[in-house]
Amino acid sequence: MSRPHHKRSRRPVVLGATAVAAALAGGLLIALPGGASAAPSGLADDFNGDGYRDLATGAPGAVAGGKAKAGAVVVNYGSASGVSAARHKTTSQSSSGVPGASETSDRFGTELAHGDLNHDGYGDLVVGTPQEDVGGDADGGSVTILWGGSSGLSGGTTISDPNASGHDRFGQSLAVGDFTGDGRTDLAVGSTGKDVWIFKGGFTKSGGAAGKLRFDAQIESGAYPRGAVRLAAGDFDDDGADDVVVGSSAGNFVYRGGAAGPTPQTEAGEGYAGAFAVADFDRDGHDDLVVGTDFVGVLDQTAKGGYVTVFYGGAAGVDTARSAVLSQDTAGVPGTDESDDSFGGTLAAGDVDGDRYPDLAVGAVFESIGSATHAGNVWVLRGGPSGLTGTGAQSFNQGTAGVPGANESSDLFGDAVHLADHNKDGRADLSVGAAGENSDDGAVWVLRGSTGGVTATGAVSFGASSVGIGASGNDPVFGDVMSGS
Repeated sequence: MSRPHHKRSRRPVVLGATAVAAALAGGLLIALPGGASAAPSGLADDFNGDGYRDLATGAPGAVAGGKAKAGAVVVNYGSASGVSAARHKTTSQSSSGVPGASETSDRFGTELAHGDLNHDGYGDLVVGTPQEDVGGDADGGSVTILWGGSSGLSGGTTISDPNASGHDRFGQSLAVGDFTGDGRTDLAVGSTGKDVWIFKGGFTKSGGAAGKLRFDAQIESGAYPRGAVRLAAGDFDDDGADDVVVGSSAGNFVYRGGAAGPTPQTEAGEGYAGAFAVADFDRDGHDDLVVGTDFVGVLDQTAKGGYVTVFYGGAAGVDTARSAVLSQDTAGVPGTDESDDSFGGTLAAGDVDGDRYPDLAVGAVFESIGSATHAGNVWVLRGGPSGLTGTGAQSFNQGTAGVPGANESSDLFGDAVHLADHNKDGRADLSVGAAGENSDDGAVWVLRGSTGGVTATGAVSFGASSVGIGASGNDPVFGDVMSGS
């Protein structure tokens, strides 16, 4: 799901070393011990089919093909020992088989989503490049599917914009789900227009989608950040078809999925949402929607530093009458509610302790810790029979015992968060991106899940240079976005 880059200005990217450009051009692949399994796992984020869930991270400011800010994406493969820097593949538009070409300020990897789009058992990665110039259309935007296989991601297919003259920034938001209820995986794509496009399942590497549907959302179109800034998918009414959530400057609107295309259901929270997350937190059979409100309006007295609202699903879909708000003011949540913390700016759902109830990771990139302004912090809120709660919440930053690094100003720890079980122990691991680490080089941390929740014991971290991306002076902002966050 997408997230706008409104938090701070980015410094210009400087051209990287020839060796780094060559590595990106070739799509660097570190050999995987033993290779992938003969029968792919079918997991939506297992790109090499070996049965372990993988982590996809964007570096939209990376140099690729010698072009500044051309952008790249990195997959770190899961294994019995979890995620590491060594097991990775880096892909850009200069990689063999990937459509297009690396161009200055394309920012390939600005948006990411994943799913098995061609139903071959391997997860595929969808990459949004909303700032790509398409022909003479400045910032027309593009969407590329990178195909999974036994060696990981390889080659790609462009999803053509059906309404290029009617909007800009095609691919500024993405969501994957079965929106038509036919058992096939579909792709939803947003832009600066009201029109949201559903590309229907039955994708092929040569022809793309099997068909497409358009629906016009109840949102404002126009110059960014208007249009469908954010998309999410979830079956809130448990009817077998995923519903679509569209986030915009006008509010957050839920559309019920079905064979004829999405139809309006309800509005879930007014105003601009920093992030969405979807999971069945109370395990009642209906997905629930979490909306992060990271920038609080002057008339909003809910919480000064941001908050999250969970709207629970039911037979009629998202039930706005059944909701709960959590912030740093909520009992059990560590920290203090302070203005402009940006609590709720990033969200991810997953079961960190193996109790079968999904939990919620919440990022606050502007959280200041001691003298380190905007160092960033991440919380994990627990799910249970009554839904999300502040009881037992955990808090992590670079000053937490066992977490590598140190809190520094403008690190933006929590710029992306992700929860997935990368070592198949039945508990989701917490991945955290900090795009501001080391003057916008960026870095990623992975903390393991355990029966007691997320633990910093055995935590790993790695920066842009560890995954073949030029760092110092280039501002690759590795860790700015993660697929599934």
